[in-house]
Amino acid sequence: MPGMPATSPNANTRLQNRDFAKVFSDIATLLQARGDSVFKTRAYSRAADAIDNMQFELADAASDEKRLRAIPGFGDAIVSKVQELAETGSLRFFDNLRAEMPPGILEITQVPGIGPKTAMRAAVDLGIDSREALKASIESGELEKLPRISNKVAQNILRHLNSRISQGDRIPIGTVLPEAERVMDALRKAVPGIRNLTCAGSLRRHRETIGDVDMLCSADEPEAVMDAFTSLPIVSDVMSKGATKSMVVMDSGLQFDLRVVPDAAFAATLLYFTGSKEHGIRLRDRANKRGLSLNEYGAKNIETDEVEEFASEEAIYRRLDLPYIPPEIREDSGEIDAAEKDELPQLVTVKDVRGDLHSHTDWTDGRFPMEEMVGAAKKAGFEYLAITDHSKSATIAGGLSVEKLTEHNEAVRALDKKLKGIRLFTGTEMDIRADGSMDYPDDALAELDIVLGSIHSSMDQDRKTMTARIITAMENENLDIVAHLTTRLIGRRAPVDLDFDAICRSAVETGTLLEINASTQRLDLKDTHIRRAIDIGVYFSIGTDSHRLHQFADLHYGVGMARRGWCTRDRVVNTLPHSDFTKFISTPKADRYAFMENYDHKS
Repeated sequence: MPGMPATSPNANTRLQNRDFAKVFSDIATLLQARGDSVFKTRAYSRAADAIDNMQFELADAASDEKRLRAIPGFGDAIVSKVQELAETGSLRFFDNLRAEMPPGILEITQVPGIGPKTAMRAAVDLGIDSREALKASIESGELEKLPRISNKVAQNILRHLNSRISQGDRIPIGTVLPEAERVMDALRKAVPGIRNLTCAGSLRRHRETIGDVDMLCSADEPEAVMDAFTSLPIVSDVMSKGATKSMVVMDSGLQFDLRVVPDAAFAATLLYFTGSKEHGIRLRDRANKRGLSLNEYGAKNIETDEVEEFASEEAIYRRLDLPYIPPEIREDSGEIDAAEKDELPQLVTVKDVRGDLHSHTDWTDGRFPMEEMVGAAKKAGFEYLAITDHSKSATIAGGLSVEKLTEHNEAVRALDKKLKGIRLFTGTEMDIRADGSMDYPDDALAELDIVLGSIHSSMDQDRKTMTARIITAMENENLDIVAHLTTRLIGRRAPVDLDFDAICRSAVETGTLLEINASTQRLDLKDTHIRRAIDIGVYFSIGTDSHRLHQFADLHYGVGMARRGWCTRDRVVNTLPHSDFTKFISTPKADRYAFMENYDHKS
């Protein structure tokens, strides 16, 4: 995973906030596993959390001790360690702590259900030092020898573990895309004359996880680009270097491949390396039937060997008698057949989304005051926003009592009257209890504009129970949207077990929306779920689930997932202008799908 390598970073690496935060988070985990005092452990956890929420680069402030000490939770121990990390790129305390602990502690604590103390017992008593060893111990029944590990607990851990192992070394797009943008910014500064610099591969197709990053560009002096690319300060290892292609590993641990191609070949190369492999095979077969050999340089006439060049990908598709196919759906999952019939969907775009229906403030587990969050949403371009802080059962998130919810509503309405340029809706992200009942009484829910329902507990219920739980919740007329339905955390927590088709049918019957959650940790619903839900007739909202100011900009991750699921603007309710969305939520729930079906989205 990108972030910290097996030991502290090296002195040649300029640390980013995520690097500092991960060191302190890992220290807290190891101290807890070792049995140190809760106060000491919390100090490092708080430091990691503070760094995670910083609006400035900690490395820039490391030499200013007074500024460091002004950061909440930064005492002598934290300040000295921050400075040592910034100055030397390593931390002796961390390295020594790792050396004294059994191997694999940090790796297996990433699996839900395995806390630091259980990880320590697993390592010491059973010799478990990796995810693979943990899986084997569950399958053999060995893990159940540990205290508080029943067969049910072990099988639940295995479910999460299988999800993580199946991901392999692929990295969530929310980690990769910002890193790719950082690399491209650095390269543009290093080579001012570079042209057409962009990413291809699975990142351009907006896959939820990425293996490595393919980049393309054109330039007058390819070798100068290669020299600059392999010499970037953020490069930690040069795997290969050529005249037009190089492969490096960045300080983040991500591998980047860069190709420099002539301007005339750029469109064909971009199409070729965007993929998918299966989509490319279909296109090449289609080209062959037209007497052409399609490759990364253009289209060669099979009879004359004359190479036809193209100014754009659109021109290549036209040459193959097809309309342009967006990168997100180039997966050989019916897109070419749809294109032949002129039935490609007009996929939803970021610009189509007018409002955000899922956000949090410091009333619960958000990190910023309500007014600041609203200001950030306005700056991000939203014309309306629902403030959906957590309900009372979400104790770990500081959920609101019924009385506090009333105060929250009043605060939202007062702020709505005060501000211009953005409209606010009252709301809640309400826990759906284990039996499907609501976390607030119906009269409290009826006072809200937007009610999201989500699963935050009892995630190990069997398929039948979980499905019935969610359907029961959707049958409540006050529940507008089911948020992050499957509860997955990419690479960290497996989805709950449910009958997706049955839930979609109930959503249609009850008029309940399903959320496409744009949080980079979730991307829930995933693309295959979205496409299946569309087939059944479901309507969606796309929500950022913002807890911090910058997260409103994550909308594009949710839109990317929607596009991969063949979702169009008319399927997403928060593409409606504010006035029409207000009409939508004022419509009885049972009639809302009919409202969307009859709405003129071209107006």
